[in-house]
Amino acid sequence: MAKHGVRPNQISVLSFVNGCLAAVALLGAGHVGSHGRGFLLLAAAAFIQFRLLCNLFDGMVAIEGGFKTKSGELYNELPDRFSDAVILIGAGYALGATEPLHTLGWLAAVLSVITAYVRALGASAGASQHFSGPMAKPQRMALMTLTCVVMAILGFCGIDVDLIHPVLGVISLGCLYTIALRTRRIAVELESK
Repeated sequence: MAKHGVRPNQISVLSFVNGCLAAVALLGAGHVGSHGRGFLLLAAAAFIQFRLLCNLFDGMVAIEGGFKTKSGELYNELPDRFSDAVILIGAGYALGATEPLHTLGWLAAVLSVITAYVRALGASAGASQHFSGPMAKPQRMALMTLTCVVMAILGFCGIDVDLIHPVLGVISLGCLYTIALRTRRIAVELESK
């Protein structure tokens, strides 16, 4: 990628584009029949994974390709936070859900941003970066991907079931636990200095 002139900040922005495409696929899944829904759910799963690949490649191009910039951290973090939010909010609106179920998407989105904020806040206070889970970005996105794939397969078999909204509840609870765990670890590390 570096040899072809692709820069890390461009890859970071592309991760957000993939996050938006995943959200659009999730939103569209509620407006088509079961076979169309299956294909849109598989598309959402693929775009989530493309988003994660972009997150991997931007760092590799920056460090190994020698294209690290002063604004790189900004481009690395902001698209990530927006991608988390649009994917989880899109999931909340998936399948033509009712308003109370929309709240699960918003709750998961806010808690995912706070999870990352706690890590960044700890680092700015002098602690090391705490990327630990159990519901860090890789776990959230793996769970969303798996849910989309399972729902697509079930849909192709004629079984229409909403797994997305229960999974958003699991993600929200996992984020709360992750926030508490990271906060505790950061506080212990800062107090021991």
